[in-house]
Amino acid sequence: MTRRMMATTAGALVWALWLVPAAVAADYPVRPVTLVVAFTPGGPSDVLSRIVGKKLEQLLGQPFVIENRPGAGGNVAAEQVARAGADGHTLLMGNNSILATNAALYKKINFDPETDFAPISLIGSQANILVVNPQLPVRTMAELIAHAKANPGKVNYASSGHGAAAHLAAELFKAEAKVDIVHVPYKGAAPALQDVIAGHVQMMFATAASVVPHIQSGQVRPLAVTTLKRTAVFPELATVDELGLKGFDATTWHGLVAPSRAPKDVITTLHRATVSALGDAAVRKALGDLGVDIVGNTPEEFSAYIKAEIPKWTAIVKASGATLE
Repeated sequence: MTRRMMATTAGALVWALWLVPAAVAADYPVRPVTLVVAFTPGGPSDVLSRIVGKKLEQLLGQPFVIENRPGAGGNVAAEQVARAGADGHTLLMGNNSILATNAALYKKINFDPETDFAPISLIGSQANILVVNPQLPVRTMAELIAHAKANPGKVNYASSGHGAAAHLAAELFKAEAKVDIVHVPYKGAAPALQDVIAGHVQMMFATAASVVPHIQSGQVRPLAVTTLKRTAVFPELATVDELGLKGFDATTWHGLVAPSRAPKDVITTLHRATVSALGDAAVRKALGDLGVDIVGNTPEEFSAYIKAEIPKWTAIVKASGATLE
């Protein structure tokens, strides 16, 4: 078989997997499935969960009920699901904070992100975009780094709070670029971004969904995206990795997990249903509109991804000095 034929066959198999209906495990699901979301209604995690949950409902023949359990950066929701029944009828839409960051950030959490959950699939990632106020005399990431080095302690960056994705992305940038920039935390992403627009703070790592309209209006200037690959929502913008900080990856990601005691055949059913859902054209468009780059990997791949993310963010949390009760 030629390499071209092998590649074609492999591609056909991948797309066949996207389109195959989920193989239903015996007696699952037998009642409504609760999908716990760790944040308030209307936010990115909630909207993403409702899009995916609606399709899973169609594929598996039982309602997927969204239960919003905000609190402690996602720890409240995670603890609930970690202690839930082992039948797979309670699931968690996890993210990088819950599954990779909080164990290092909080002084005490009542779950273990590596052992208390059975990964199902990484749904996708949302890029953070490095933006600056247009009045800052820089037009490239290299110019920003040079400016920060020439003005140590005088360039400020905004975040939605200590330990938030925007904070830790900037701390990673600070460490990799070897610059002295100052953290200005806010109570939420919206006021942080507004102060960057107003020029009270010079820069921020903002989620794509929140900042693209402001980029298009010229209120902030984009310099780079934090994904290893360019993001579909802003394909012309180079990555931090491309621009010289090799291996830089600071994305907001979302993934579906079950309690660790869930039966293997239930995890298989949920995985196949999730992959099928992510292959649906309407789902892909809805998630794309949120700035989500869809993944849809295997439970084993998602587990390996979580294990790789934990030490990376533990080191950044420790370097930042951030800690929460």
